[in-house]
Amino acid sequence: MAVPKFGKCNIPAVGYGTFSIVDEEVLEKALGAAIETGYRHIDTAHTYDNEHLIGKVLKKWFDSGKLRREDIFITTKLPPHGVHPDRVEKFLKESLEKLQLDYIDLYLIHFPVTTKTRLHVLPLEVEPTDHLAVWKKLEEQVDLGRVKNIGLSNFNQRQVARILEHSRIKPAANQVELHVYLQQPELVKFCLDNGVALVSYFSLGNPGIAKFFAAHGSGHLKFKQFGLLDNPTVQQIAEKHRKSTAQVLLRFLVQKNISVIPKSINPDRIKQNIDLFGFNLDEDDVKALESLDKGEGVRDLGEVYSQAVRDHPEYPF
Repeated sequence: MAVPKFGKCNIPAVGYGTFSIVDEEVLEKALGAAIETGYRHIDTAHTYDNEHLIGKVLKKWFDSGKLRREDIFITTKLPPHGVHPDRVEKFLKESLEKLQLDYIDLYLIHFPVTTKTRLHVLPLEVEPTDHLAVWKKLEEQVDLGRVKNIGLSNFNQRQVARILEHSRIKPAANQVELHVYLQQPELVKFCLDNGVALVSYFSLGNPGIAKFFAAHGSGHLKFKQFGLLDNPTVQQIAEKHRKSTAQVLLRFLVQKNISVIPKSINPDRIKQNIDLFGFNLDEDDVKALESLDKGEGVRDLGEVYSQAVRDHPEYPF
């Protein structure tokens, strides 16, 4: 299946997201199904605690000769407690070792605030953050060949603009929350106009977030469920095109040149989520979906981010 690529880093328009999958057997089967289906972008992060599992799966595929390293695009991320110039190389080397790779295709600063501990250790405490110093260390890792492209995640327009203005190697991508209820049109336009590819997370909502924090000892946290897949407008458009509601939500973003990284462990849904290129949403469909935008009010992160994080000068939201 031919999947378009976006941006100067040639990131596939559809990737396989691995957030909240930490069971080795489940991940091996799901990731294997994704690769067999045609996914060639795998998105993970230090924070997800599954880089070592992905590394095992990739090694099996590489050793079998069924997949070449150059055919797969791997994204991983510098964790919040690593967003410090003295820690960049340490955390990148850890990710390379766990993934059993010589280089990462896209390495992102996962969050623009530096924390003292892992994201799972609540309440989060913070440290001063110097994006430009961290970025210079990331540029050094590109020069050393450990990373092909460097980018951002959860950065707002002001923060992206500052990196663009003061960097030698420009950010290749910004991975942010994007879906029909949170469309962020100004940020999207700014990034695309400046050659920064957009990658959407939570494209279908956030069904995995509660499970993720529960697995890390924070099951008391409560999260709203967006209900994107059950939205009547999305359902009507899906019926019109004889597609699933997930396919409509993903096609809406891809049609705007935004990459998506849906996560599923169901083989049928894995196949559906990449089958986005045999239909087009027409102008009426797009306008109807654009009208669903609710803006910043749908963000549901208050319980995760402590007051110290929200008061930090680099808190992006």
